[in-house]
Amino acid sequence: MTHNLRAETITMTGHGGDSIEAYLAVPTDVESCGSVVVIHHMPGYDEATKEIARKFAANGWAAVMPNLYHREAPGADPDDAAATARASGGVPDERLVGDVAGAMEFAKSLEISNGKVASIGYCSGGRQSLLAGCRLPLNAVINCYGAYTVIDSPAESPLRASAIVGEVGGLTGPLLGLFGADDQYPSPEQNEILAEALRAAGKEFDFRTYEGAGHAFFNVDRPSYRPESAVEGWRVIFDFLGKHLG
Repeated sequence: MTHNLRAETITMTGHGGDSIEAYLAVPTDVESCGSVVVIHHMPGYDEATKEIARKFAANGWAAVMPNLYHREAPGADPDDAAATARASGGVPDERLVGDVAGAMEFAKSLEISNGKVASIGYCSGGRQSLLAGCRLPLNAVINCYGAYTVIDSPAESPLRASAIVGEVGGLTGPLLGLFGADDQYPSPEQNEILAEALRAAGKEFDFRTYEGAGHAFFNVDRPSYRPESAVEGWRVIFDFLGKHLG
């Protein structure tokens, strides 16, 4: 079923009480639904990720996407804002968690909220979604090809990120991981290290790896887009949300 929806730019309260820009997409023909905090990829708060937020709303979920680069470059073009953020090493982990916490509270305040919230992230946002799930009481967590979960980012990388595998014991909700077999950021070997840590911690998780897919296979605006993998990935995502946020 495809739902009617409303999508708009809003202002929400993020880490430290800061007012930041965010994108909200909600179905308008449901009485109650779960919510998804969408964590954008390193290229930023762009049209491709806003379309993802609208896709959630069209399928019956409320979606809130905070602009993680709003403080560095308010009102800037997404490419320029992303460049500014990369120049400073990316979004600090503490601030990211605070912004996701603010988005969670905003989502729960919606009239149609059923009180349940998941996070999803892509690329750097995949790591950040897992980080948020380890530190916040999310009902479900989705990591789409998030790198640097089990290793630190290399010195030459513009992104300063440290491994978070040691925090998986804090997960309060189940984890879904969607990865490309041809990806090296993260590689299948790194994903297996993460899986072993989750098993050792007794956490519920489901990892799917798609053959012939590399990094950013969900991104329709890039040559990396793999339609078959993305369509199947979306089916898995909606089944997962239906089970844990329904």
